[in-house]
Amino acid sequence: MNIEVVPPTKADHLWVVADKIRFLGGIPGAPLELLDIEVPAGSGTPPHTHESAELFYILEGELTVRQFGPGVPPTVMRAGPGTSVRIASRVPHNYVNESGKPVRMLVMLDSAMVAFFRDIGSAERPSGAPDFARIGAAMERHGIEALATAA
Repeated sequence: MNIEVVPPTKADHLWVVADKIRFLGGIPGAPLELLDIEVPAGSGTPPHTHESAELFYILEGELTVRQFGPGVPPTVMRAGPGTSVRIASRVPHNYVNESGKPVRMLVMLDSAMVAFFRDIGSAERPSGAPDFARIGAAMERHGIEALATAA
């Protein structure tokens, strides 16, 4: 195996709903991949859970992260530049950019989760409403469970 250098202009990227995801590569011999994700104001994920643990490192902006539990209000955390957020496997959570300014973060997660983003992503910035039926079917295929809990 050789050393691989990928300049930002050559990184593979896709749009997942409103977020731009750059695929920076995986760790050789490990099922981990690093993503660079731009989250515009108002964008985020619905409450969900999945097998892959996640590690977020906020580069720019402020991200709101919620942890959900049965019968209790969600725990709300805000993460600004230089903050890391670790989410264990199967922890019910979501994130949303409520700051009014773009958020940019590095995210490390299992390559199985990256497959979900590649499955639903598009090469062009989407216009119009997301295809929730298509996204829901992909979530089911990739073992991601949407939660009924409201943010």
